[in-house]
Amino acid sequence: MKELTTCVLSVLLLDLTLGWTYWIALLLLKSPISGGLGGLWALGAVNYMCLYYLSSALTGGKPEPVLRRLVFLLCLLGPVLETGQMLMSKADRAYMGPPPDLTRVPLSTVATLLACVIWEKGLYDEKSAKRKPQIQGARERFGRLLQFFKPDVLCLAFSALIVGAVCDTVIPLYQGNVIDMLKASMVETNLRYAIATLACVSLGSAMFSGVRGGLFMFSLARLNRRLKHILFHTLLQQEIHFFEENNAGELSSRLHSDVDRMGRTVALNANVLVRSTFKTCLMLVLMVQLSWELTLLTVLEMPLLGLVQNRYTTKSTELKEQIQSHHAEISALVLQSVSGIETVRSFNAEKVEIKRYQAALDKLCGVKRQRGIYSSIYCLIRRMVSLMIKIFFFVLARRLILSNQLSIGCLVSFLLYQKPMSNNLREIMNGYGETKSTVGVISKVFSYLDRNPKCQTAGDLAPEKLEGRIVFENVSFTYPSKSSEKTAPTALRSVSMELRAGQMTALVGPSGSGKTTCVSLLKRLYEPQEGQILLDGQPLHKYELKYLHNKMAVVSQNPVLFCGSIKYNIEYGLKESNIDQVREAAKRINAESFVSELDRGYDTDVGEAGGKLSEGLKQSIAILRALVRDPQVIILDEATSKLDVLAQHAVLGEVLSAGRTVLVVAHQLKTVEKADHIIFLENGEIIEEGTHQDLMDKRGRYYSLKEDLFKT
Repeated sequence: MKELTTCVLSVLLLDLTLGWTYWIALLLLKSPISGGLGGLWALGAVNYMCLYYLSSALTGGKPEPVLRRLVFLLCLLGPVLETGQMLMSKADRAYMGPPPDLTRVPLSTVATLLACVIWEKGLYDEKSAKRKPQIQGARERFGRLLQFFKPDVLCLAFSALIVGAVCDTVIPLYQGNVIDMLKASMVETNLRYAIATLACVSLGSAMFSGVRGGLFMFSLARLNRRLKHILFHTLLQQEIHFFEENNAGELSSRLHSDVDRMGRTVALNANVLVRSTFKTCLMLVLMVQLSWELTLLTVLEMPLLGLVQNRYTTKSTELKEQIQSHHAEISALVLQSVSGIETVRSFNAEKVEIKRYQAALDKLCGVKRQRGIYSSIYCLIRRMVSLMIKIFFFVLARRLILSNQLSIGCLVSFLLYQKPMSNNLREIMNGYGETKSTVGVISKVFSYLDRNPKCQTAGDLAPEKLEGRIVFENVSFTYPSKSSEKTAPTALRSVSMELRAGQMTALVGPSGSGKTTCVSLLKRLYEPQEGQILLDGQPLHKYELKYLHNKMAVVSQNPVLFCGSIKYNIEYGLKESNIDQVREAAKRINAESFVSELDRGYDTDVGEAGGKLSEGLKQSIAILRALVRDPQVIILDEATSKLDVLAQHAVLGEVLSAGRTVLVVAHQLKTVEKADHIIFLENGEIIEEGTHQDLMDKRGRYYSLKEDLFKT
């Protein structure tokens, strides 16, 4: 660091020496510079070689990038400044060389050094070169996001945007012309024409701006709807392990908040960025024509604000990500508490949940408070910079007016441009910062869209007749959430068994023995790591998914019901259903009487997750939902535990009819005793199997645990 400082000071000292030598030569010769602007650029090249040689000698090799940039700017500033003044000069004359003012040399060097400091410390990020792949990736993501706008009319929206921006930009210019024509000496016809032109331009600005806004909002609404539909469809295709790793609150937040934010980034930020950039460029041209001196002073505000904006954007992006994470955490917490309100109430844990919710809110408020402080400091610095620029502006404007280089009308037009110009620059920086902060959100959503389910793709097998014979062949399985653990227990170990068609098979065993895992594999919620499950001799994954779920129905102990009527829940997932068939099935399992006692019968609203119904009625609805599909395989996972004895007999009689294959997971002795085949599982392995009488005669594990497992 000390060596670099020494090199910079040496380069600045040499630059001052060469500059003063050049200016003193001009004073002594008292003649224009030889060669005009070309000679000035040649002198800059010579100066560059001298400074570069000095910096190379001081560093003992190739100068560091920061030193090379300083040398380049020191040699380039003079020729660019003189060339710009010549081009902006209204006088048609040859270049006479810079004025012999020795104070311009240190002023130029100090200005160059200040510009370098602002660039190196504020605007330029040394890590940006290392982030080129990330920047390229961000561009690809935004380009991909733009592809979703293809069905919309963005071309028409951007056309209206450009026309409206042009009309809006020239309004101050025509206002200044009208002010200059208010003199008594001006012809009245010219004044009327100027006012009419101003009115037409104002009308065009209002009309096309309205069309532009409406089209962008219309496109935004369509984009959000399209993206949410695609993302929701993708999420529903994922395997169960995906939903175990990602909580429902976070997924819901991604589906709604993040998709809305993505849409705003393109539809609204693109609108603002394109409009502001176009208007800024057009305003800059018009302002230079009015007064290049005032324009230069106005534009000076941009790098100073950019220095502050760059620092603020980095911190703001980090805080926004934290806020989004806290919002997802709060959503998950509320969803968990509300969905499990019965458990919360049973354990008198309301205060515990309130404390958890309050702690999550405190974290969110802390991050928001920190973001508010940074925002306030940023606004204060930005306003102070604007105030200083404004003071210098009026001092310079007074001098130009007194020297007749600027008229009152032109000054009014310039003032009318100045605030929109600053607003446009601010909108560009804010829009860029907002767009930059959305890259992480877009990446996360696209990661969901690009995620392929980690399960075997369903086939197209759909035979007209299904026997219903199910065979487990050396099936081993470990839950994915535990597979990374070295001591993770295996749920199933080389399990081989057969569920015979037209018979009832019972799975029994202590808790954690693997009964529910077998049911989950049959439902294809998971895929076995080893072995396979065959249905009528074909692997389960070869069957068409819809066909498999129609032919294999599962009724669990705690069935899931959705908001809506009883009829809606029974017919859930079916394209066509007959209410008479539903009533007939309800009569056969003794559920019709319970439903008929309700005020609205099958149109009764079940409430959130069936909260308005009794546990027995919820199980009856779940059984009806399975029976109306007329499945060939029925799996009852403690499905009749909440029913009375008569209803249990009716359900078993109904499911055993029509030659169905029935798998029962039960803890009740009477249910298991009626099974044609009993399989006893323990620690993921089959210990015993046979009929009830066979297992009782063996006096093995089934017999020893009978009193604990099968109490009626």
